[in-house]
Amino acid sequence: MSEQLQCSAKECRAFATRALLWNNPRVHTPERKKTWLACDEHLDYLRDFLKLRDFFITDVSVDEIPEDAG
Repeated sequence: MSEQLQCSAKECRAFATRALLWNNPRVHTPERKKTWLACDEHLDYLRDFLKLRDFFITDVSVDEIPEDAG
């Protein structure tokens, strides 16, 4: 599965290794989990972007993305 997933960073075409789960509490219900995919190079950048806005929940391997994450 992971070989088909691409990093969400702008203009990156690398394979994703991690899934960042996040939620904008001003827009989404607490149960809602949005997903960004990250390659090793962009993982810290994308995680920091979400943390700065208090959107970050956690990150997991792309093989462990929850069924309810969107």
